[in-house]
Amino acid sequence: MIRWVVIFLIIALVAAIFGFGGIADGAAEIAKIIFYIFIVLLVISLLARAFRK
Repeated sequence: MIRWVVIFLIIALVAAIFGFGGIADGAAEIAKIIFYIFIVLLVISLLARAFRK
């Protein structure tokens, strides 16, 4: 999942460099959303592991 965040951030940076503001904004927003989903899943996984032991 982190791979997708990095890919969308690279797309956003390249689009911003070439002046495609809308595409850069969209890619950055998608990267943020995926990153937040990753963080939530990580916390859930860590809590589940802690309660399992």
